[in-house]
Order: sequence, then C-alpha cells, then structure tokens
Amino acid sequence: MPVSIVVSELRAAPLKVRAAAALMRLASRLPLSWLHALGAAVGRLAGLLRTREWRVARRNHELVGSALGVTDRDAFVRGVLVETGKNLTELAKVWGADPQRALALIRDVHGREHLDAAKAQGRGVIVAAPHLGCWELLNLWLCAQGPLAILYRVPQHAEWEALLRDARGKLGATQVRADAAGVRELLRCLKQGMALGILPDQRAKGGEGEFAPFFGLPCKSMTLLSRLAEKTDATVVFGFAERLPRGGGFDLHFLPAEPDIASADRERAVAALHRGIEACVRRAPTQYQWTYKRYSAQPGVEGDQVYGRG
Repeated sequence: MPVSIVVSELRAAPLKVRAAAALMRLASRLPLSWLHALGAAVGRLAGLLRTREWRVARRNHELVGSALGVTDRDAFVRGVLVETGKNLTELAKVWGADPQRALALIRDVHGREHLDAAKAQGRGVIVAAPHLGCWELLNLWLCAQGPLAILYRVPQHAEWEALLRDARGKLGATQVRADAAGVRELLRCLKQGMALGILPDQRAKGGEGEFAPFFGLPCKSMTLLSRLAEKTDATVVFGFAERLPRGGGFDLHFLPAEPDIASADRERAVAALHRGIEACVRRAPTQYQWTYKRYSAQPGVEGDQVYGRG
C-alpha cells in the first residue's frame, strides 16, 4: 500500500492514537541512552510491583532456565524486565524518528553473507525474526535493502492498527494481514523474488500450528513459514537486532536455517524452526520476550495449565 495512504489512515485515527504518534516523535529527540535508562527503570518497577510480566518471566525460567544455561533466576528475571522496558521506550527512536536517523543506530551487521547468499538465489527470502532485541529496527533495515513484505496481525484493539502501519510503512514496506487473503499475497510476493519478514514465534491460534521441542519443552508454533518456504522454494534466514549496552546502538545478526524448516512434515519443520530460534536466543537470552506465555498450549491439555494466574 502506498505510504501516502498509510499516512492518511493515521490522520483519521482516534485522538489517543494520534497523540501516541506525536509523543513518540517528540521522544525520538532524546538520546537512545536516555530512552534505555527510562525503559530500564520501568522494568525494575515492574519487578518491584510483581507484575504479570514478572510472574511470567519467572515461570519461564522455572521451565527452561537450565536449558538456557541461566541458573540465577532472580538475575534472569531482572534482566528480562529491564530489556523489556528498553524495548518499549526505544520504539520512539524507531517509530518516531526519521528512518535514516533510526538506521544510524546500527553499528554492525554479523552474518550478512547468509542474507546475501539467499537473495542471490533469486527465489525469494523469508527472514524469520523472533521476538528478540529490537525487531522493529530489523524490519526497517530490511526494507532499506530492497522490496520487503511484512506479515502482521491486527492488534487486539483495532484502532491501533493505523499507528502500527504508519510506523512500519515509512520506507514503503508491503504490509500484509495474517489472514487467508494475506497468505495469497505472501505467495505472490515470494514468487516475485521479494523478501518477507515474519515473527515466527507467536502462539498459533485454535487448531493451527504444530508442537515441537523449544528449549526441551513442547511448544506450539506456526506452520505458515514452513508452508511458504515449501511452496515457493524460498530461502529462510533467521535475523535479529541485538541491543547493545549503555545505549550504544544495535548489532544485526543473520543465521542460516536448517533445510528441514521447509519440510512437508510439519512437526519436523517446526522443530527446525525452534532450533533456529534457540540459536538466536542463546546469543542474547534476556532480550527474548520471556514475558510471553510461550508454553501455555500443551499437547493433550485443555486450556493453560502452565502459567496459572501469571
């Protein structure tokens, strides 16, 4: 969709949405180190108040802390909450600032050869971007490299969709809703040789998705990425933007995916997807979205019996 149309959507949005966009533009003038300090303070406060995010992060450590190699639960939870706060406040720099100012925060790109090799094959590229680090900055950088399609879900409160589309559409990304028509659009984009960005680690809804081990425990994830790779022969690469200490900016990382990620055996494909996400998470464990109820769905279990009131 043309950028001008996306902008008009934001202008027609409710006042609170337009006010949030204006606040981000104002906050984008602050140094990243200040924004990260503010986010860290928000995260520490969440820990002191024993919020839902604190409870979920704590439970996730109980479930997979040993598999992650992180033994100090309290330090892990504090780190997760601090990084979660930074993820919130740094959006002002990515969504509120001019795209070139946001891209200037990137210090280095590791593993770019994997992305370049995938593009050189001319069959379309799927960038699997876990909820790790600053995934919105990764989207922006990918869009600056060439035509990019982004798969997204409509927010729970639909009035915020205009803000999301405005923020992600500044460099002309093709934004595709996660519905049946959207899947057809994604197939078209990939067959034209475009790159596609997908957040692959959201809980699959209803009967969708497949279970496979994730840090040793059964976890349900989407099969859409694997189906797209199988049908289009697109190459899959993992990517994330690592947040550097003390407001120092970000490093991008790209890792190759296993061939099995495009397997017609969906359980085998999701297992390969999970191993790829694990490889990313191990590089920056506390920057993963451990405040998310990743294991709430379990095989043969009705409802969420893992997190309780968390």
